[in-house]
Amino acid sequence: MSSSIETRTDLPVGGAWTRRVDLKLEAVVIPVSDVDRAKHFYAGLGWRLDADFAFDNGFRVVQFTPPGSGCSVQFGAKMTSAAPGSAEALYLIVADIEVARAELIARGAEVTEVFHQGEPGAQFRADGASGRVTGLDTERASYGSFATFRDPDGNHWLLQEVTTRLPGRIDVEETLFASAADLASAMRRASVAHGEHEARIGESDANWPDWYAAYMVAEQTGGERPQ
Repeated sequence: MSSSIETRTDLPVGGAWTRRVDLKLEAVVIPVSDVDRAKHFYAGLGWRLDADFAFDNGFRVVQFTPPGSGCSVQFGAKMTSAAPGSAEALYLIVADIEVARAELIARGAEVTEVFHQGEPGAQFRADGASGRVTGLDTERASYGSFATFRDPDGNHWLLQEVTTRLPGRIDVEETLFASAADLASAMRRASVAHGEHEARIGESDANWPDWYAAYMVAEQTGGERPQ
């Protein structure tokens, strides 16, 4: 079995670097059969209600945004010809999958047990299918742990724990934390790593704020972490 990872590049094929026009993914449409039921479900998850517009011709659009997300989800009436519940593997990236799972369950979602891949692609298979191994990734590697849940129509959401980004996945000019909880999780990971750093150098590190900052930025951007 072999695998490869492609690193993002801003160099067009056969040309010099050029600044591209930003194309920001703003919203994803999911098909539902009962708009009010779906609205009640997503509101119950604690997602922000951005809009609920209804028109005389029967068209209606409802928009919610998950906490800390730059992309929203829309559903409604006369919006899509897709079958209700047919959306699959809508990614929700979390800094701590166990905490995220517990909160979703507390808010009424039926979330699977945390699992990791027994073989590549298992996270995209139907719940209960083979290839999934119950529990966190054995090394708790970034991108390695998953859980899933569905809305009342069956639209499929995939939780994935990401703590350290692969190179090129984050704009190095922007280091952002979506919430206080994400920032706190990053600080805890930095604290553990800094403790190992102090053990290596055999003394207390008075410049720990700079070390923490460098470590946390490197986690997000996929850069080289301080030793």
